[in-house]
Amino acid sequence: MPKAEGRIFDFKGHDAIRTDFLETIDFDGKDEYIKIETDEFSAVCPFSGLPDIGKVIIEYYPDGGKIVELKSLKYYFVSFRNVGIYQEEATKRIYEDLKKILKTNRLKVTVVYNIRGGIKTTTQMGSLEEERNGENK
Repeated sequence: MPKAEGRIFDFKGHDAIRTDFLETIDFDGKDEYIKIETDEFSAVCPFSGLPDIGKVIIEYYPDGGKIVELKSLKYYFVSFRNVGIYQEEATKRIYEDLKKILKTNRLKVTVVYNIRGGIKTTTQMGSLEEERNGENK
């Protein structure tokens, strides 16, 4: 069976993702829609060792009385730079980390990855719908 040719680069494990960089600011505005975007997200595909680069879109309502501090979010994103993590896992990780610190159920994280090998991938977790009795309205 043929093998992929090319150089091999070392990458780090998931423990290199710095959730401790994330900071919040108290905010009294649970009905305000917040959208944050950056096209500078990168991580490493653990299968190929090549970079995965994409646009992250975070949408949320600050039901938990917190908003994410943007400089801390940028540092958090940079900590993914040399981490070997599949695209789907990266989106899930960002979603779970933000949900934990923001304490909101109305959170959606979308990552649109750059085309690689002729394939464009978009991954998404969460919803902006309010939950009632464990179900979306």
